[in-house]
Amino acid sequence: MSAASPDDYWRRTRRLTVVLLLAWAVVAFGPVVFARELSVEVFGWPLAFWLASQGALLGFCAIVIVYAWRMRRLDKAGGADEPG
Repeated sequence: MSAASPDDYWRRTRRLTVVLLLAWAVVAFGPVVFARELSVEVFGWPLAFWLASQGALLGFCAIVIVYAWRMRRLDKAGGADEPG
């Protein structure tokens, strides 16, 4: 690896993984916990649980995009994108 040491690369990778796992937990459980308090009924149906589930899907997609973007930058900085 040219620019960064392997230990630095893996330290940054682990930190990114931990941060995104915490973001996953917040996206997965946060809206569901507060959905009942934020509930709005439309024609007698609770809308908050539906909005929480749809928002969670968008949040999960955002987490994957952030992971791919940051790992590409880490790989380029660490020289891992060079062939063979």
